[in-house]
Amino acid sequence: MIAVNPMDSASVLAAFGALGVLVVIFAESGLLVVGFFLPGDTLLFPAGVLCAGSAQQPPRLALWQVLLCAAVGAVAGGQVGYLIGRHGGRALLARTSSDRVRRAAERAERLLARYGYGKALVIGRFVPLLRTVLHPMAGALGVPARTFTVWQTVGGVLWSQTLVLAGYTLGASVPHLADYLLPLVALVIVLSLLPLLPEAHRARRERRERRDSGH
Repeated sequence: MIAVNPMDSASVLAAFGALGVLVVIFAESGLLVVGFFLPGDTLLFPAGVLCAGSAQQPPRLALWQVLLCAAVGAVAGGQVGYLIGRHGGRALLARTSSDRVRRAAERAERLLARYGYGKALVIGRFVPLLRTVLHPMAGALGVPARTFTVWQTVGGVLWSQTLVLAGYTLGASVPHLADYLLPLVALVIVLSLLPLLPEAHRARRERRERRDSGH
């Protein structure tokens, strides 16, 4: 029996290949608490790297399969997340004991209110943690189904294909890059967290202002 750690991109890719990409991205794109613990960016980019071959080594994964599975997982996961939100999403969020989930839900709600449905659904795809809760929140807030489907599909395809192709391009340009997946995953984690820094700074400033005002 193969021991697979679903939170470890290299383990998932080695065991299941493109099918693992589909399943994990599906869960990460809308299954609320479960999706928070699964890789997204850190799975797609290395998968793209493994699609790039060299004169010494053939590709370990087929690019077309990874692209297709990534797109299907992202779009289908987003739709399921929306349905979860429409049918009890707020109650589920209210029962969670995870501060991370609650904060992400609040960010998702602010994003939808600030940018409008279309732009928020596309931007949110590129923000870790936020994208997992964004689709259930859209359902809970009553975003029209047709509007949601169109824009989450645009965002899901754009996000998934961009990351896979970026990994493929880099893997094809740098020899033996696939041999350094762990450091590469660490780098992707750092880069994927950058969009969260402004939000963290804003939240820290608000807490400081509340403390200074005595509330």
